[in-house]
Amino acid sequence: MTELRTLKVALLGCGNVGAQVARILLDDAEMLASRAGARLELAGIAVRNLDAPRDVELPRGLFTTDAETLVKDADLVIELMGGIEPARTLILTAMRNGACVVTGNKALVAKDGPTLHEEADKAGVQLSYEAAVAGAIPILRPIRDSLSGDRISRVLGIVNGTTNFILDQMDSTGAQFADALAEAQRLGYAEADPTADVEGHDAASKAAILASLSFHTRFSLDDVYCEGISSVTAADIAAAKDAGFVIKLLAIAEKLGPAAGTEKDTETADGDTGVSVRVHPTLLPREHPLAAVHGAFNAVFVEAENAGELMFYGQGAGGKPTASAVMGDLISAARSIVLGGPGRAETTTGHVVALPITSAVTSYYIGLDVADQPGVLAKIARLFAEHGVSIEIMRQTIHRDADSNIESAELRIVTHRASEAALAATVEAVKGLDVINSVTSVLRVEGV
Repeated sequence: MTELRTLKVALLGCGNVGAQVARILLDDAEMLASRAGARLELAGIAVRNLDAPRDVELPRGLFTTDAETLVKDADLVIELMGGIEPARTLILTAMRNGACVVTGNKALVAKDGPTLHEEADKAGVQLSYEAAVAGAIPILRPIRDSLSGDRISRVLGIVNGTTNFILDQMDSTGAQFADALAEAQRLGYAEADPTADVEGHDAASKAAILASLSFHTRFSLDDVYCEGISSVTAADIAAAKDAGFVIKLLAIAEKLGPAAGTEKDTETADGDTGVSVRVHPTLLPREHPLAAVHGAFNAVFVEAENAGELMFYGQGAGGKPTASAVMGDLISAARSIVLGGPGRAETTTGHVVALPITSAVTSYYIGLDVADQPGVLAKIARLFAEHGVSIEIMRQTIHRDADSNIESAELRIVTHRASEAALAATVEAVKGLDVINSVTSVLRVEGV
């Protein structure tokens, strides 16, 4: 029997995910060796504080604060530190010294992915980051490999468990946003400072990565339009529920324009071809597969020309689930070293432009408080028609103020798909009508 070679693995960071990765490397060494074709030796774990408490009991001799020396002597480097620096510098150092890199650092990949890929190509090493999007869910490799012979037209994803938990709580219990957030923090789903989650920044990083792989073009975080969920109210949730919808924070990457091979209603207003990458609260029909994703789970819905509709579902965070994704990348990288040849290159053959939010094609849900008098509906319908926006659903509910005895009407309108620019202009024009008391809500709609 041929003696297996040994590959040195350097682990940067030993938080919740890093500790589980270290545990797997130590406990499952024989299984990993049989699958990788080489023994994976955990050479060291770089941390900032040697005495910090760990989720897993690990040999103290593995820990070091000298990350730079550790990566220079490694065959494989796993970066789970997070943040931009020193993670970026350490990854570049590792690749320039011939190491393949596995990272879960979504912020870094979204912000500076092109530089990282260029350095990996120069060094002939593999750069992998399955763990950067949707935790344990295998989504990046299927998009990059399994669907590489197909044309993806759209990706919609629930890629942040914290916001999905909050919105699900609001939908199922009627809770206000602040109360649902507090419950998420109590259960450990949300950080003490939840800004990155609730304002959509975390999902936006993942949207950039999904768009880059789906459309073979390098998109950055700056290309992603982003809105969070902090302005979503219990009234919005209730109105959506009454109309047969659920509100989710979606990451969307969609090919638009005449060259997209799609029907006319997905063309941009000006005929440009490109990709719309955006994150925002979205109404989905309750029968849509993504509407059934509850709690802190994630799911990604992919539409492709030949494969049709595909959905990937599972745990989007947590130490063990995310460690599973890291280990999958690590085995793949180790096998590439054992078998020889260059690392797997990123395919960037598309070179399509990132379109501004005004070019996005979607539907709107618009809530209006209007005067209850003859001709109101006709005025509103006429204004929509003037702006080239077609109304798909219009519902009216009459309210009577108990004190003033004055009646008003609540209108709920769902439009057909149109450009974001046309829809936004329509809403602004509606605000100027003398029969409108207020615009109570404006949310985007998908899946209708």
